[in-house]
Amino acid sequence: MISSLYIDRSVKTSPRVDYIRNRLNLPARIVDDAAAIFNHIAKHDDPVEKGKQTLYLTRNKGLFVKKCPGTSFYTCCGYKILHIGTFCTMDCSYCILQAYFHPPILQYFVNHDDLMEELESHFSENAISRTISRIGTGEFTDSLIWEPFSDLTKTLVLKFSQQTKAVLELKTKTINVKKLEKLHHNRKTILAWSLNTDRVVKSEERKTSSLKKRLEAAAMCESWGYPLAFHFDPLVIYDRCENDYRAIIRQIFTHVSAENIVWISLGTFRFMPELKQIIRKRFPESKIIYGEFIQGLDRKMRYFKPLRIALYKKIISFIRELAPDVLIYFCMEDDEVWKKTIGFLPSDKGGLSAMLDESAVRHCGLEQP
Repeated sequence: MISSLYIDRSVKTSPRVDYIRNRLNLPARIVDDAAAIFNHIAKHDDPVEKGKQTLYLTRNKGLFVKKCPGTSFYTCCGYKILHIGTFCTMDCSYCILQAYFHPPILQYFVNHDDLMEELESHFSENAISRTISRIGTGEFTDSLIWEPFSDLTKTLVLKFSQQTKAVLELKTKTINVKKLEKLHHNRKTILAWSLNTDRVVKSEERKTSSLKKRLEAAAMCESWGYPLAFHFDPLVIYDRCENDYRAIIRQIFTHVSAENIVWISLGTFRFMPELKQIIRKRFPESKIIYGEFIQGLDRKMRYFKPLRIALYKKIISFIRELAPDVLIYFCMEDDEVWKKTIGFLPSDKGGLSAMLDESAVRHCGLEQP
């Protein structure tokens, strides 16, 4: 629940600011920059929690379309980020955004005309170079938390529907999909849900929608013609977790059809060392950081590789039982993991980007590159 509203002086006369203010019905403070907001929040007992209640309407002064910040040590998928805002109203123990911003606040960029101009330029470049883009809004925030007070998602869905070289992925843990029902999307928007076991949702994912409701929302979006995707990231290892993940996978395919799933990604829990103290302080009951971890090449703490491989093998076998043709890929894993779990390397099939592009072509009606 947003309780504090700040507006950058440079956007105070923006029609989009008026639109948002009318829906939030909150008093607003005009500021010259975020420094005063940060200083106020930093004094709070839980700056992260306070930041999740504090909205700052401002401009994106940089690029809207960016490359995903992957790492050269692990296989990257070539994803592009549409940078619409930062942080999240939900509260997951493992969320890196708790340590990414200092302190974190909800920032929402209202210079949508600049965003649309940049997208148009990006689409034109794709057409000239005959390349495909997979673009998502869910890297530095959840794609759909802004729905109660913004109409940007509608604008983006309609924008992407008018071209054939890019697909928009909206990744969420919410069920804020009602506005999508009657939009002309032309299958150029993928609705994607991050999924986890009921145990993890209840213990580590505060203020998120239940697993059952997420799957019901996915089924609703499929009935409206949208292609779907699912992300098991982070997979969390605990006693008999395999049984719980198998149950989720069975639930997926009782709600939606395998043929309409563009991809499913897998990634085990990993974290920067500085996140450990934040989790201990904010989630004292959490056991998520007490597994068998080793520091990876990217400095992130990761489950010991044999443990990751063992879990991946089981998850993949569960999916293959019900959906043998669905594209499964890893988020930030190396060649050894790919070879020992899926049985091939992305390079054997032209690279991970090519694999994902091909699935987007097949499911979303994109033009061949």
